[in-house]
Amino acid sequence: MTKRIKLRTLLLGGFITLLFVGLVFRIYWVTVGPKGEFWLNQAKQTWITSKPLPQERGTISDRNGVVLAADAAAYTLAVSPKVLNELEESHPSWRLIDQIVSKFHLVLDKDESEIRAAIGAKKEDGTYYDQREIRPEGWKMDKAVADRLMAFREEMRKLTGQNDVGIYFNEEKKRYYPGGALASQILGYENKDGEAIMGLEKTLDEQLRGEAGHITYEKDGIRTQLADGVVDVKQAVDGKDVTLTLDRDIQFYMEEALEEAYKKYNPVSITAIAADPKTMDILGMVSLPDFDPNNYWDYSNNLAAFKNNAVQSVYEPGSTFKIMTLAAAVQEGKFNPNATYKSGSISISKKDKPIHDHNYSGWGTITYLEGLKRSSNVAFVKLGYEMLGKEKFAQYINDFGFGAKTGIDLPGEVLGQTKITWNRDYASATFGQFVTVTPIQQVAAVAAVANGGKLMQPHIVKSIADPKTGEKTVTEPKMIRQVISESTSKQVGEYLEQVVSDTEIGTGRNAYIPGYKIAGKTGTAQVVVNGKYAEDKYVVSFIGYAPVEDPKIVLYVLVDQPDIPLAGGSSVAAPIFKQIMEQALRHLGIQPDLDEEETKGKEGEDEEVVAEVTKAVPDVTGMTVAQAVSELANVSFNTETLGKGEKVLQQLPKANSVIPSSQRVYLVTEKSVNSVPSLKGMSLRDSLEMCTLLGAKCLTSGEGYVVAQTSGKANGQLVLTLAFAAPGQEEAALRELAAKNQESGAGDGDSGSGSESDSDSEAASDAGGDSEASDGSGESSSGDG
Repeated sequence: MTKRIKLRTLLLGGFITLLFVGLVFRIYWVTVGPKGEFWLNQAKQTWITSKPLPQERGTISDRNGVVLAADAAAYTLAVSPKVLNELEESHPSWRLIDQIVSKFHLVLDKDESEIRAAIGAKKEDGTYYDQREIRPEGWKMDKAVADRLMAFREEMRKLTGQNDVGIYFNEEKKRYYPGGALASQILGYENKDGEAIMGLEKTLDEQLRGEAGHITYEKDGIRTQLADGVVDVKQAVDGKDVTLTLDRDIQFYMEEALEEAYKKYNPVSITAIAADPKTMDILGMVSLPDFDPNNYWDYSNNLAAFKNNAVQSVYEPGSTFKIMTLAAAVQEGKFNPNATYKSGSISISKKDKPIHDHNYSGWGTITYLEGLKRSSNVAFVKLGYEMLGKEKFAQYINDFGFGAKTGIDLPGEVLGQTKITWNRDYASATFGQFVTVTPIQQVAAVAAVANGGKLMQPHIVKSIADPKTGEKTVTEPKMIRQVISESTSKQVGEYLEQVVSDTEIGTGRNAYIPGYKIAGKTGTAQVVVNGKYAEDKYVVSFIGYAPVEDPKIVLYVLVDQPDIPLAGGSSVAAPIFKQIMEQALRHLGIQPDLDEEETKGKEGEDEEVVAEVTKAVPDVTGMTVAQAVSELANVSFNTETLGKGEKVLQQLPKANSVIPSSQRVYLVTEKSVNSVPSLKGMSLRDSLEMCTLLGAKCLTSGEGYVVAQTSGKANGQLVLTLAFAAPGQEEAALRELAAKNQESGAGDGDSGSGSESDSDSEAASDAGGDSEASDGSGESSSGDG
């Protein structure tokens, strides 16, 4: 018996020994043998993990650093069908799924049946999914929307007593455009998949995108990083920041004025461009209809909203083209303002129909300067076709840049038609008919007339900077060629100024702004339909620059087929131009030079206002509140402190702003401001900044300075309604605000917005001096178009 036990023990021990030896041999074979490296790599896969390090897409800002596009936090909503259905089965009285479906439908505006389908989603084996995303409505939601659903999740947790109620929020990033539709066609957009689709987002995608990084490390069985494990890190490279030449405030003024006109005239489209004529920095560019890149999917049925007509559409320019004919004639010594000619009509040849002035019969024998003011077609045929000659005139068309693309750094620029063959077409081109041009070509050409004769290449990207290294690439102004001399430029400016300042016969009189010398020209062109000029469809425009003596801004406004009878550049486009130009000049710190007659007011009241606007606000940021108050008191400014901080973090208006001394200067001492201060006396620009600071929606009416305000809440957001008025017009603005509040419920934040137009439509007789007249042959002669 004992021997048998010993034998069994010996056999078992031998077996275990052989097993151990085999195991050692196997370990040796796996780790050191011919496949050792393969098995080592396989093992590493189980204890090494990698995580992406996302990069930040570069910001896009205006010339003053105001952010127009940046990455922002976003949240994707997901549900757990498994958790939700287990909770529903265990506690049917809670009606948990019904509550969730109702809330998601309300907040996301998503079909209830689709929400139920997601919550009830099963795998092929019949078990519920662990997690399903609610797309597309719950995909990359804004924080405000996510906050509402997160608050609802807390309610569900309290109801159930469970922390996990099957509702999850995955934090991500998405592209956010703080200005909404502001400059949308210029910026373009990035979709929710992270793809740059159009505009600068697409053309500068390589610079903006950056490069994602990753971290690779060793982990233990519960996925904790090993302290002494191998770590491999590739840092993310953030995208470069782009600064544009755009001025957000000027862009805002333009969009506000154009939106008002768009509602009033219901045109096919409306376009405006503002630029610095000396550098061709684009200060503003608007094309309506437009879209909100934050909600780009809402515009899928309106493709026109994605088209930037400023560079992607061509039009017959009408009489705005006469500026180039005039400049060429002055340069060649052909324009004598006091010489006379017979207006009314002119014949090119026996076989061609005569070309008529826009009023068909003309004004008898008049001077060429009067012909310019009245926008006489006959005057420009004589100047461009007869005096300059076809070859010289064609040369100037090309020299002013109409024979080539401008080269602006925006996608999709098209080229107009400037090739001319027949004599009558040459004659028609002198007053803006037959040729087609883009709005950006028009602006570049008129900027050359304004700036001393230099044709500059327009650009919208000011600089591109690496946020890590600080390295910056700056776009320098580029001159293409000298087209006319500086003295010619000055002369032409003086002539064009009279088109605006002559309030009796000047076709640009509706663009006149007291205190400013503005050079400009109206334009009205009939639209070609089926090869013939339509009798009731017009493209109306106005282009000009100011101040004439030292141009700071050139502005072009074009309205394509306004829905009113006898539409003309003088009656439709000029008032829009005036509204934008006046706001832009004041924004640039250019104050009106008013004579005695223009400054007369109520017993010296206006003289006081004029004196006040000459005061500049000193820079007090970084000072203590006491120091700032003292500094501002030295130059007669009253102050109001917002917040309880000790130092001034921000000031409104900004340093060096020129404002009335009666206006308060606000000293912001905390990052967030909860109380609404009085904005009385504040300019539109500064009041909008205050609204941004308060996180409020701002509704405006009128022009000038704030004379009254109301505040309230709409959909949980603070809404400020502000009434603006020029000095002496406060009572009318207050009546208008009271009427709006009565209609909408005073101070409830639902009142309308938008500034009042500077001028209503002109009488038919005025429009007639600004349109085309058919010559009875199916062709037409462009008037002040």
